[in-house]
Amino acid sequence: MPLPYSTLNRGSLAFAIALIASQSAFANDYSALFKAKKYDEVEHLASTRLHAEPNNADALIAKIDLILMEGKENRLDDASKLAEQCISANPGNSECQTSLGNVLGTKAMMGGIMSAIGYASKIRDAFKKAVELDPKNFAARDGLLQYYLQAPSIAGGGKGKAQNLIDDTAKINAAASTLMQAKLDLSEEKFSRAESSALSVNVAGSEVLGDMQRGVLQNIGGLYVQQKKYADASRIFQEIQQRFPDKDTGTYGMARTLQEQGLYKDALSYFEKALAVETHAHTYYRIAQCWQAVSDKVKAITTFEKALNFKPQLPKRMKEDAEAQLKTLRS
Repeated sequence: MPLPYSTLNRGSLAFAIALIASQSAFANDYSALFKAKKYDEVEHLASTRLHAEPNNADALIAKIDLILMEGKENRLDDASKLAEQCISANPGNSECQTSLGNVLGTKAMMGGIMSAIGYASKIRDAFKKAVELDPKNFAARDGLLQYYLQAPSIAGGGKGKAQNLIDDTAKINAAASTLMQAKLDLSEEKFSRAESSALSVNVAGSEVLGDMQRGVLQNIGGLYVQQKKYADASRIFQEIQQRFPDKDTGTYGMARTLQEQGLYKDALSYFEKALAVETHAHTYYRIAQCWQAVSDKVKAITTFEKALNFKPQLPKRMKEDAEAQLKTLRS
């Protein structure tokens, strides 16, 4: 479930969006459909299953993931209810707990700082319970790690707890532990160490670990862009592109790196390559920005419209900006 190019907002609880991609654990029945972006078929299959089995965990989780992909704040309460139902009917299911952590994390991110504080302990407890039920649920371990790194100590966060979790994970899976350590190193701005650790892991055969590796490398590249270390960012995104050719993360990251340097025509080429791999509203949004920057009003309007009409829809901030830009372009 690919996401817009972003980095974690350190010092806050607004980490949920960065988690969703790596923490979704689709059941086999739904996995292929999600990967093929056949979301209507996922909805139909899940609804049919729930009609026959109202508490089927796999179907409930699929429904939750569809809502999270939509990014609509007004549907998060529905997702929360589904997650609670999943847990109540399937108390031993680790993935139900992971889904609750994802939903509450997203609600916290969208609701602002007071909302984040209100959901903090529930987010932590959901991921902790998921790990307790299944110690090999590395998506939940990754979610709990992000919580410890993002939450203030008063809310149960802290790098000491993060390190303890990493050390515990090492007893179960060295690769997962190394990737988690890279995230801790990154939070401490140990960029070279984080990069070296993340690149050293062989994630072959594990989609969850692959997502974790791609995510931490994406965050490293994003932070390099923020610091205007464009050569370093390019190196990272090229590495992602080589390792994950079936994902748009690398090409999209390269495009954003070029866009941030004002190299709009070069960026357009990479954004188009990203679209050829995976189609997303946020890619159209960035393309529209580039057309606008090179004064091609017609193409900018057309592409902003594509961004706004695409499903799943743009994140709220991008949506509002796209609408504002269209209004200006049409005036």
